[in-house]
Amino acid sequence: MGVRKKTLDFLDLAFKLLVAMVVLVFVLYPFVAVFGKALYRNGRLNFSEFLFLKGELFLVKNSIVSATLTAFLSTLFALSIGLMTFFASSRQRKIIMFILLLTMVSPPFIGSLTYIELFGRNGLITKQILKLSINPYGLWGIVSVQTLGFTSLNAVLLMGYLDAFDNTMIESARSLKANTTSILLDIVIPIIRPAIAVSFLLSFIRSMADFSSPMIIGGAYNTLATEAYLSIIAKGNSPRASAMSIILFIPSILVFLVYTYFSKQEQRASKSSRDTKGELKKTGLYYAIMVLAFFFILWVIIQYSAIFLAAFTDKYKGDTYFTFENIINSIPYLKDSFIRSILYSIIAGILSSLIGLILSYYSYIKNIKYMRVLDFISNMPYIVPGTFFGLGYIFAFNKWPLELTGTGLIVILNLIFRQIPMSIRTIQNSMTQIEKATLNSAKDLGAHSLDILKDVVFPMTYSGLFLSFSNAFISSMTTIGSIIFLVYPSKKLATLVLFDLVSSGKYKLASVLSVVIIIICLSVSLLSYRILNRGRENVS
Repeated sequence: MGVRKKTLDFLDLAFKLLVAMVVLVFVLYPFVAVFGKALYRNGRLNFSEFLFLKGELFLVKNSIVSATLTAFLSTLFALSIGLMTFFASSRQRKIIMFILLLTMVSPPFIGSLTYIELFGRNGLITKQILKLSINPYGLWGIVSVQTLGFTSLNAVLLMGYLDAFDNTMIESARSLKANTTSILLDIVIPIIRPAIAVSFLLSFIRSMADFSSPMIIGGAYNTLATEAYLSIIAKGNSPRASAMSIILFIPSILVFLVYTYFSKQEQRASKSSRDTKGELKKTGLYYAIMVLAFFFILWVIIQYSAIFLAAFTDKYKGDTYFTFENIINSIPYLKDSFIRSILYSIIAGILSSLIGLILSYYSYIKNIKYMRVLDFISNMPYIVPGTFFGLGYIFAFNKWPLELTGTGLIVILNLIFRQIPMSIRTIQNSMTQIEKATLNSAKDLGAHSLDILKDVVFPMTYSGLFLSFSNAFISSMTTIGSIIFLVYPSKKLATLVLFDLVSSGKYKLASVLSVVIIIICLSVSLLSYRILNRGRENVS
């Protein structure tokens, strides 16, 4: 027993040191590198790179305006969908979830592709159906595309919160003859206010960090994230790009602090709820919610129908016809990039989940103070633009002893630690279901902390691990911002190839690649669920 205990103690210490080292090296160090690039020149503190604010303050304003509008609209639609599904049947709920899933397994700039196809100067709806020729670019183009992409995640978050809603309050209100409008405004919405705030802030951060949608659909309406990208791609000015990324980081960190506060409120409130449902009489507010929800669902259906249709059709003298030529022409773009993307995404999904599990165990279950600090540091990649995190990897790992630029390893590491925040949050949510009495019982029986991790925590967080892997895989397959500076032209991933096709106007080929990405993400999600669910049944 003494030898075994010493071995486990050594492994326990090794796990802690390893997690601490990788978080500090692959998360914190790249952040420091970006600040160093922007603030230091020739070994001295220098703020000259921030002088762009004098003449280009409108970039900050544009980013905040578009992010605020996107956050408001995506939260409004998400709330409508959440309230609608709260009173929907199980079958209706599954259909809605599948429709929402389409936007969650798609590259973030796919909305730009379908927006142009449907509402561009030669768009299907504007030109062919309505006989209009309008300019689809600008602020509202950006807001429309981002709202389409962000609403689904917000809706799933709110639906999960409403699933645990205590229906006794609604029954009490109904017994006092309260109408549906009063119940929704005075009971339901105030109670889910933390989740609504989390949805709004989450969308705000994601919108501020998005450079691809404004670049494709923004036209003359430029944002700070897009300008930071162009500063290094078109101008080769990495200090300027770093300074812009830091300006983006400031509002993001402030929003993240508020987000953390509301997120904790959300978790505390949901623990005391019960899984029940109820029915309400239909009123004006109820119908308004239904209209908003159905409008968004119809919007998604039209957009994704357009993608699938564009992949198998072409035009000749104004007539549309079915063809497989688009698929044949896309084969050169599909070969190496998709195999590479799938491999990288699987590795990122597995390792980010395992690191998230270990870090969550020590910070959440064991409640070790310095691990809670590491937990906070690990969340930092989620609150900054992907370009910020990508630049950090270029500056941090371009010389000995960690010269990784130009290799596949730097891309994989970036994908892993970019997904760590969501993995931690997902796994910690599943850990809330573990009773302290269970952990204390194992400890009283002499179980080592690693035994508790292996025999208690790991089996009881299967659902969290499944969600973590699926989210990390999908995010890695569809990401672009954090890796766009790290991938060599000869070793591109699928999303970068797709981004190039959209940017160059090859929408038919882009539609084919989009369909393939969606099918892969859906298939892997289903497969991972079956494998992990089977493992959970075997354990039980």
